[in-house]
Amino acid sequence: MDLKLSDRVSQITESKTQKISTRAAELRAAGENIIGFAVGEPDFDTPDNVKDAAVRAIKEGRTKYTAVDGIPELKQAVVDKFVRENRLEYAANEIIVSSGAKQAIYNSCQALLNPGDEAVVPVPYWVSYPDIITLAGGKPVYVHTTEENGFKITPAQLKSAITPKTRLLFINSPNNPSGAVYSHDELAALGEVLVEHPNIAVISDDIYEHLTFGDASFCNILNARPDLKDRVVLINGVSKAYAMTGWRIGYAAAPAGIITAIKKIQSQSTSNASSIAQYASVEALNNSGDFVANLHSCFAERGQAMLEQLTAIPNISCRPCAGSFYLFPSVSAFFNDEYKTDIDLARYLLEEARIAVVPGSAFGMPGQLRFSFSCGLDTISEGVDRVRDALGKIS
Repeated sequence: MDLKLSDRVSQITESKTQKISTRAAELRAAGENIIGFAVGEPDFDTPDNVKDAAVRAIKEGRTKYTAVDGIPELKQAVVDKFVRENRLEYAANEIIVSSGAKQAIYNSCQALLNPGDEAVVPVPYWVSYPDIITLAGGKPVYVHTTEENGFKITPAQLKSAITPKTRLLFINSPNNPSGAVYSHDELAALGEVLVEHPNIAVISDDIYEHLTFGDASFCNILNARPDLKDRVVLINGVSKAYAMTGWRIGYAAAPAGIITAIKKIQSQSTSNASSIAQYASVEALNNSGDFVANLHSCFAERGQAMLEQLTAIPNISCRPCAGSFYLFPSVSAFFNDEYKTDIDLARYLLEEARIAVVPGSAFGMPGQLRFSFSCGLDTISEGVDRVRDALGKIS
């Protein structure tokens, strides 16, 4: 092709997992029984009351354009949710509804970053953060964590990463892929550093809020440091807690000036999110407490089962999942002359055991594999048995 593509396309990194994903799809199409430990969505169906709300919206003709920032009913449901669940107060003009939490994050970076600005990204990170920052003209600055420190950055690390160009900090708790959850005191300590740097905004990605386990409990940075409210963007959505990944509804809460800027960006891209999905999301936020409680209970059981079975495999090290639905074991003990990286090992597990996992390299942390436990207990048992047998052949 002679046509020249934009420079920004070349700035986006090629997926480290695309070949594995393509190969898994090929094997499934050929009839192979692939167990998917790579899936980042609940296996639950969307609650019936939410589906019914969508059908009502269709029958009542609520299928037209809405305001760019969302229907009033959904914005009010988000406001009520923050009061009820997070003890945070927002006005309607401090809320925007987007086509998924990813779009809310993308728009936030477009609104907050100028070319050359730096954004601090703790490692491991959700795969899209670096490219979203880059597309906004920013530069990701990585702060590496370890399994020993619970995959969480320290105030000292944050302080060392800040430069005169720093404009943004990402916090994702509960974390994808590590399952780490920051405590109130840990977030307060990070906030103490931020107080010294009033030009730094924070994007708090809270999408796994309702999935914390054991002694962990959800807290975002505004619960710990309410004095930072004028520069924090809270990101959330209905995908994980309500099994609505395909409905594509996310939202952001922030000071009105930031939301106005995000709305400007969104008005020139997608405009409003799906009207039908918005009406369904009103029902999800207002009337799905029992569903969320049941989903949480099932994931807690699944996570514990997978942890026990994975850590029974010799040479696998794995922390419990404090939040989300992922385990992030270290597998570097299995590297050898043939399998030198986590990507090699993920390919091996796919070919030898018919198990799909995500290499830690995709999240900036080589030597790990991400296992999703968003599947039934029987599938977990069969899948981990396959992993044990396959790894036993190279240990």
